[in-house]
Parts: sequence; structure tokens; C-alpha cells
Amino acid sequence: MQLNATDIRKALPWDRLIEALNDIFTKAVCAPVRHHHSINVPNDPQATLLLMPAWLEGEYLGVKLVNVFPGNNLRGLPGLNSHYMLSSGKTGQPLAQLDANELTALRTAGASAMASGFLSREDASSLLMVGAGRMARYLISAHMSVRPIRTVRVWNRNEAAAKTLVDELLAEGVNAQLCPVAQLEIAVGQADIVSCATMSTAPLVQGAWLKSGAHLDLVGSFTPTMRETDNTAMQRCQVFVDVRAGALSETGDLIIPIREGAITEAAIQAEFSELCRGDHLGRAALDDPLNAITLFKSVGDSREDLAAAVLAYQQAGGTE
Repeated sequence: MQLNATDIRKALPWDRLIEALNDIFTKAVCAPVRHHHSINVPNDPQATLLLMPAWLEGEYLGVKLVNVFPGNNLRGLPGLNSHYMLSSGKTGQPLAQLDANELTALRTAGASAMASGFLSREDASSLLMVGAGRMARYLISAHMSVRPIRTVRVWNRNEAAAKTLVDELLAEGVNAQLCPVAQLEIAVGQADIVSCATMSTAPLVQGAWLKSGAHLDLVGSFTPTMRETDNTAMQRCQVFVDVRAGALSETGDLIIPIREGAITEAAIQAEFSELCRGDHLGRAALDDPLNAITLFKSVGDSREDLAAAVLAYQQAGGTE
């Protein structure tokens, strides 16, 4: 079975996807550390092969393959290509090949929405989207599926890109507004939920700007030198992550403030496995649930890929 991007979008509505993500983090999943392999390409920059396996014993085995070829930019080709292979955990027989670009985007946004369900206030009605790229489109839709969002504001360094996204949202019936580049501080201070998906290497959202009861969703930083918020945010917020091990080793949003002594690893209140099992009740368990400021940092995990791939396969009519 082959599932393209359109097939996957149809198979993964937010409610079903979030349910599957929640379920996978309550199970005993084998998820080895991702493999990084450098590949020499004649007359081109070095390429990278990433392998991200995960399996449920006796059920499903999956692996995401990501090929990063920087030299493709000069050819007018995408620099990143990925696909997901799903196999039977009983026989090893291949079951499906899925478009991993779409799968990853959906599971990433779904993870943020699931975190919001645990951490944002139930009456959160305003969303600020920082970033206007591909992920922003998924994140807005996902956040709107779990909270009664009435207003969406979009900020981007390139204001034209933000306006394009706002126009798209308006055409879809979303009450969307453009946030001028110079008014990020004001917009952050007014938002119930702030979601960031950028390639920034310097803090964009300042912790001092966040209002009481706000929720900050950080998606963009995936290397130790990238960050979207500052040390103050990490100190003011109740911090949650998808996976502790990955967050502490991969994202500058945590690595930098820990290195600078602003926080320690103990600042992380819980990870997905604890939230999904009910070991930590999220916002409800905090000392001041109405006014506490929460922060969720995602780095992605192969369990999320597996959950999304299995759901898409089953929705398409596949069986073990």
C-alpha cells in the first residue's frame, strides 16, 4: 500500500490523530535514538541520511528515512526528501509506504495540539502564530481543533508572507489578522496561546511579554544553537516537553538556558508519557491553574511517527 500526501491528510483528522498520539505514549514502544549518517556526494556538499525507527512488539514496525541533500538547492530540487516504511511486527512483511513530509507535519502539529489540551486554559480564545511557513498552517488548524479559538493573529519577519497566510485563513472563514512586524510584543501580551514555528537562532518571544494564564508552544528549534524564546520565559513558565532525552540534547531553547545557569533540567515538569498516562495532570495540577504560564517544547519523536503511520494505514483499510 502506498499513501501519498492527500491520502494521509484524509486519514488523519485532528481528533483521531491526537487520540492515537495519546495512546502511543501509554504503551511500551521501542524507540532507539535516531541514526545520523554522513554521505559524500561528488562535487556537492555532504549529504545526511537520518533513520528513525520505532516498533510495538508483535504489532507494527516503522522507520522514517530522511535524505538531506543541500546541493539540491542549486538544481531547483527539494533539499529534503523523506518517506516512512511500515511493516508487520509479527512477520516483518512490508505493509505501507507513506509520504513522510506530510506525516511529519501532521504529527508535529497534532503533538502541539495534544499538549495544548493538557496545558492551555480551556477557555483560550486567541492564538498568535509566530512564523508563516508550512508548519504554521498545520499548527493553526490543530490548535483550533482543541480550543475555542476566535481570533488568530500571524506574525512573521517577512510581513508579506504573514499577509499571504492571513489571506488564506480569511478565505477559509478563520477570523485572522496580520500582526505588524513592530508589534510582536503587543501581540504576545494579548494572546492566550502563542505558537512558534521558525528557524530562529535568537529569541523572538520574550518571557516578560507573556500574560498570566498564557500557553507558549515552541516547535521550531531543533538544534542546540536554535531558540525561539529567552531565559526569562523558561524561568517564568511551567515547562513541559514531548520527550526529556531529546529535548535536553537537541534544542537550544533548553540547552542554552541550562548552560547559562538560568534553569536546571529539573525545570521540566513532565513529558508526554507522564501526561498521557495521567501521572501528571498538566495545568490542572499546577499551584495556580488560572494564572500559571505554561510552555511546551517539542523536538519530535519516532513514537509519534509510528502512531500516525499506523492510524493512516488502518484508516486506509489496512490490517496487521
